[in-house]
Amino acid sequence: MLLRMIGALRLRSATYEDIERDKSAIWQAVIIVVLVSLATVGGELLSGQETGLWWALIRGVIRGVASWAAWALCTWAVGEMTFDAVDTDADWGQLARTTGYAQTPGILNVLIFIEPVGRIIYFALLVWTFVCMVVAVRQSLDYTSTLRAAFVILLAFVPVFILNFIVLGLTGGLDLFPPE
Repeated sequence: MLLRMIGALRLRSATYEDIERDKSAIWQAVIIVVLVSLATVGGELLSGQETGLWWALIRGVIRGVASWAAWALCTWAVGEMTFDAVDTDADWGQLARTTGYAQTPGILNVLIFIEPVGRIIYFALLVWTFVCMVVAVRQSLDYTSTLRAAFVILLAFVPVFILNFIVLGLTGGLDLFPPE
């Protein structure tokens, strides 16, 4: 698993192809998503952005796993049905495995508490994760165009953003009606 994580971080197409083929890698992808969620919550707690350790951890993991699963589904739907290439033949599991591994840079989100560079670290990790996602989607959907993969990810982000908003609202992560 660690070698695959390193390969994913290094944007190695062969690593993503290997993950795509290995159906047992779904549990590894889940572990990575949970670790990224915990690291993100840890960084938020250390920076004072989040309070209430246990609830923050539970909400962070629920949001992380739900977001990942939804993004894999939306990416598959957009990529397979809308921007289908001649050789595209993928299923949700392939996208889930590869996009789970593509989240590996997020493990460093625990560092976002470091002042004054925490926001820079967060943004850099966000970009790195996006690039990993592009490679993951390109390989999973057997695209020859990196630009097509990036566009699919951006289109799939819209419903995922809405889902995140709903999950945050339901779990108290949004203060839509603050006390007066």
